[in-house]
Amino acid sequence: MRAALVSAAGQDPALAETALPKPAIGERLIRVGAAAISHLTKARALGAHYTDSGRFPFGVGIDGVGRLEDGSRVYFALPRRPYGSMADFTVVDARLCVPVPEELDDLTAAAIANPGMSSWAALTDRARIKRGETVLINGATGTSGRLAVQVARLLGAGRIVATGRNAGALEEVRSLGADVAIQIGEDMDNLEQRFAEEFAKGVDIVLDYLWGPSAESLLQAAATKGFDAVPMRFVQIGSSSAGDIMLPAAVLRAKAVELMGSGGGSVSVPRLIAVIEEVLQAAATAGLQIALKPAAFSDFDRAWPQDNSACRTVFTMDTEGPA
Repeated sequence: MRAALVSAAGQDPALAETALPKPAIGERLIRVGAAAISHLTKARALGAHYTDSGRFPFGVGIDGVGRLEDGSRVYFALPRRPYGSMADFTVVDARLCVPVPEELDDLTAAAIANPGMSSWAALTDRARIKRGETVLINGATGTSGRLAVQVARLLGAGRIVATGRNAGALEEVRSLGADVAIQIGEDMDNLEQRFAEEFAKGVDIVLDYLWGPSAESLLQAAATKGFDAVPMRFVQIGSSSAGDIMLPAAVLRAKAVELMGSGGGSVSVPRLIAVIEEVLQAAATAGLQIALKPAAFSDFDRAWPQDNSACRTVFTMDTEGPA
């Protein structure tokens, strides 16, 4: 069978032939239909994620959509290493599979599950969102951030503030449900002023996909200009701008701030799988949107390096291929 494999440290994954995996007790063999590139997938492929095992070769891809031996269609997550989801077949713990609603096609389900889960779990399990609260999404112009705007609205946010670098993309985010759009640029003084204006009105939850300077400005604005009666839950999800920030101790003393992360280590895997099932149901019934670009699995070596944050690349496998 075909599989996308990383053969050595520092090398991009490449399509190769490998043996068909055999399921162990409690596992299911899945004929993969579609699998999307995610930030986590790329970080693991580069050996730059905290869950990296350091063993080669290994398959890339953390989740996807496929069919079990009985023909039922499922979303699946976390194939047993060294296997990945970007392969004709993979093996997965049976508890990490959930049914895909009939209304959702393979491409949409594969594209929306992981980023939808990240914002859904951050808002429900970590921030404990209440209807009518104000949510600020830092980094709302990528695929995950755009979906977070829609999820926040679906979960009852009363007001949504979106930030991003691209002015045109921010206007598109408005059409998805954001009430306010703030452009992140080189003028940090102006950015801090805009943040201060929003915090003066009251911000209940921040979903941060960027970290770095904009996160520093947000926390500083919350401490110095925030509405005192509104405690703030700051949920760190991604770090596409930087891996570290400078956090003055006074920020945490000056404001009732709950600073937390949301991810595989802070929310249990069974709960994340349950969240994904909720996301897929919402995608089928509420029309959640995500930008995606289909790519034939046979074209993996060319399509992998062309992936970008504006549109999710989803590989489609030949589900009638050889076993």
